[in-house]
Amino acid sequence: MRKTFALAPALLAACSTVPADPPIHGVTPGHKCETDGTAQFIGKPGTSEMGAEVMRASHAAVLRWAPPNVMLTMDYREDRVTVHLDRANKITEIRCG
Repeated sequence: MRKTFALAPALLAACSTVPADPPIHGVTPGHKCETDGTAQFIGKPGTSEMGAEVMRASHAAVLRWAPPNVMLTMDYREDRVTVHLDRANKITEIRCG
């Protein structure tokens, strides 16, 4: 029984590892949204294929669609691109965050 108690601190220490770099909300390593070069998508249809192209052009890791009259969160994510759409599902604006 005493041997079990002697091992308990060592076993607990092995379970309590903390990652060296804890993840930060809104940051994906290697991805930071930039809107330079995304103007070419304005007026194009808001399709999944177009969304993938916008993500590639903006270097974003996360894509958020913003249809008209929809509320969006105000949290800023440097790895996210937001694509605003009009009622005809055409891209009207592209923003980072």
